[in-house]
Amino acid sequence: MRLDSKVALITGGASGIGRGIAERFVEAGAAVAIFDIDGERARDVAGRLGVSGRAIAIEGDVANEEQVKAAVARTVAEFGALDVLVNDAGIEIECLAVELSCELWDRILAVNLKGVFLFSKHAIPHMRGRGGAIVNISSVHALVSYPRDPAYDASKAGMIGLTRALALDHGRDGIRVNVICPGYIETPMHERWLKTMADPEEAVRQVLRFHPLGRFGTPRDVAEAALFLASEAASFITGASLVVDGGMIIEGH
Repeated sequence: MRLDSKVALITGGASGIGRGIAERFVEAGAAVAIFDIDGERARDVAGRLGVSGRAIAIEGDVANEEQVKAAVARTVAEFGALDVLVNDAGIEIECLAVELSCELWDRILAVNLKGVFLFSKHAIPHMRGRGGAIVNISSVHALVSYPRDPAYDASKAGMIGLTRALALDHGRDGIRVNVICPGYIETPMHERWLKTMADPEEAVRQVLRFHPLGRFGTPRDVAEAALFLASEAASFITGASLVVDGGMIIEGH
């Protein structure tokens, strides 16, 4: 699974799963553009990856169409092409529907779902005829629901529907579109969630009990799946949902 001479744009690439994917793609030979709302962190990651490959940082908001359009244009101007788009940027804010403001609902949907639409809209014209690949990072929340997460669950489920629609519409353009649904992955978001628990150590023990593989995932686990879907090894796969959760949802959680 190689991405030699390929150019990838990764949203949310400054931390967590996005950073893991950026690191793995550079190892596989790709040039990467790291798009993140945290510009300072994105520049730090790009600087580190630039030692062994080609990487740039682009600061922006995935929900802002002008910034998205500019990011795609800069990636193409810098590297001469765009072959792979990874839509990883996302936010999760737990709140009951009856307590959720319209503003907060709109923001969660804007980042988690509208951002995928915007980047796909502006990236696809550059991918036509190049054998392009889009990899969307959803969540097991798209398949099973958890308490106090109506907006997050809706946005992640919507990503699966959007993935299928894009795969259907653009297969003839030579563009494959797939989605990954990660489970519990050791990321800053995961760490913030643990800090909300009354007893974080007990919470870890409880969660691990319903993982048949007996551990949490790592960004590298998701990155390997993303690399597979972005590479020619997955040339006959499109519109698919790949669950990367250590078997968690087969336990019914």
